[in-house]
Amino acid sequence: MCGISGIAALSVNSKVSDRDVRSMLLPQQHRGPDDSGVYLDPAFRLGLGHVRLSIVDLAGGIQPMPNEDRSVWVSFNGEIFNYQELRQSLLKDGHHFHTQSDTEVIVHAYEQYGDDFVQQLNGQFAIALWDQRRQRLLLLRDRVGILPLFYTRQNDRLLFASEIKALLPQLAEAPRISPAALDHLFTFWAPLSPNTLFDNIFEVSPGHMLILENGDLRDVLYWDWRFPEAGDYQRGTDDELAGQLYQLLADATQIRLRADVPVGAYLSGGLDSSTLVALICRHSEAPLKTFSIGFEDQSLDESTFQQQLITHLAVENSRIVSRNNDIAEQFPATIFHAETAVLRTAATPMKQLSALARASGYKVVLTGEGADEVIGGYDLFKEAKIRQFWARQPQSEWRPLLLKALYPYLDTAGAQTKAYLNNFYSIGLDDPEQPGFSHLTRWFTTARCKAFFSKELNAVLREDAVERLTQQLPPAFKTWHPFNRGQYLEAKTLMSRYLLCSQGDRMLMANSVEGRYPFLDHRVIEFANCLQPRLKMRVLNEKYLLKKAMQTHLPAQIAGRHKQPYRAPDIPAFFSSHPPDYVTEMLSEDKLREYGYFDAQKVGLLFKKASRGHTIAYKDNMALVGLLSTQLCHYFFVEGFSKLNHQTDVTAVSSA
Repeated sequence: MCGISGIAALSVNSKVSDRDVRSMLLPQQHRGPDDSGVYLDPAFRLGLGHVRLSIVDLAGGIQPMPNEDRSVWVSFNGEIFNYQELRQSLLKDGHHFHTQSDTEVIVHAYEQYGDDFVQQLNGQFAIALWDQRRQRLLLLRDRVGILPLFYTRQNDRLLFASEIKALLPQLAEAPRISPAALDHLFTFWAPLSPNTLFDNIFEVSPGHMLILENGDLRDVLYWDWRFPEAGDYQRGTDDELAGQLYQLLADATQIRLRADVPVGAYLSGGLDSSTLVALICRHSEAPLKTFSIGFEDQSLDESTFQQQLITHLAVENSRIVSRNNDIAEQFPATIFHAETAVLRTAATPMKQLSALARASGYKVVLTGEGADEVIGGYDLFKEAKIRQFWARQPQSEWRPLLLKALYPYLDTAGAQTKAYLNNFYSIGLDDPEQPGFSHLTRWFTTARCKAFFSKELNAVLREDAVERLTQQLPPAFKTWHPFNRGQYLEAKTLMSRYLLCSQGDRMLMANSVEGRYPFLDHRVIEFANCLQPRLKMRVLNEKYLLKKAMQTHLPAQIAGRHKQPYRAPDIPAFFSSHPPDYVTEMLSEDKLREYGYFDAQKVGLLFKKASRGHTIAYKDNMALVGLLSTQLCHYFFVEGFSKLNHQTDVTAVSSA
């Protein structure tokens, strides 16, 4: 994992300097503390920069890296996991290599396959590739969005980098937070791609390639989540398909152990991380170090299940307990690294966990994210399944009571609870074929936080967030099974924009640690996408086929346990004792009116409610964290623009 940056001139009058490119490297030194480099095109039309976290070919993998005649250059963040096989294939085709690095296969694969070289790559990556002869720049991102890549136009130049803060030194003025992005974030938990929190700063969308040629910038989709038309699924018995899934996951895990440094693994105690740890132990002779997190709030803690697997597989484990005060203290740094607002504090403990891994001497960890999206693990999918069933007879009194199977604590005998079920979970029952049906309950709950928007913010919102998302869906979406539609929406919204970004890459790289995701190997995804939905969720038993594949490799209590969502304390983290000064300042009437995003009076009432320890609703937790993190984004990147651009110590600015 590394950080890349660069500048491409869009007119003959524009030139790029070494100093310009290096100014973009400093703000992302944490992504690559081991080395750095800059390449300038001889005509000063383009500059590539790179900061390196050395993992493969420690001595030879210095970037930016050229081909033999220096006509193709690459600055690359990530890993190409099949680089050994691809290298052998390219050698047979007559290519010559000068390093053992996975980076070098990129330039030769481009020479061999042209723009289709990306189809040869099994990996996680953000790539900037310059074809000097053709004066052509490619910017591309891995299939599912594990690694970030941002860009913006500034006058007659195209700026790009692994982090937004790396673009800021080349901007003439402070960025502005986008009202539309806030509207999206307070609906889907993140702005819709390719938008970011900031006006006119965009991401390269997952599975996309940008091509800059002759001054024109084209956006090409090279991969997407695709599902068969309903009924046209992979054939085979449950045992046969479970065996195929096991073999794919085993290979995806094995190739992600390739490194010239030690590789560890995160262990939550859930099915997904336990699967990876078991596969590593079964297919690798190297001793495995695992890392776990616990909470002082026992309702959030999974240490019992973590210990079961540690004992079962006899792996070494280091564990950290995340306390409320830790989360409150470190939350500003979380937002500084995430570069966006968030609705939960859950990213902060993940940053603590990566710090533990790094302090233990590990630069690389395997982690289980993606399994719930790929193989169907979320309660949201169960809710949608019950609601689809309910929609066939919307007047039924007993069908909605099936929700008690998901939430047994609901007092379904009470009239008030029945009314709640009917009012909340019946959203959209009149049209279960509408594109967003599976997610309407989540979006409705999240959107209630918009009650805190200021009059000024509401006045400039021009479009409905859900309608905007619907317009982006592929034409084939309507032909897919409802379960698959839900998977697609989850993968394109919460997973790629929040879990892999704010809670994933950013919290790992804050401590110079690389995360690897076997469940997001594109071969695993493409196989799982062709499975019948009943193999993912058998009635309401989530990830059925994965459990079947792993039933002889894991303790029964773990192989059969139901999904426990990863959560961290939200409002209690800030208000279990006296709230930190920055919380009081950011949510003060003066700051709220100065920044202008939220209604100061309504926020004041929420602040008092939290301060008094009154019962806090789910939406209140989301609202307060979202309000606070938005205010911090403004503080760091808008108000603090000048300070950030003159900052020599990246860590100094990340403490409010």
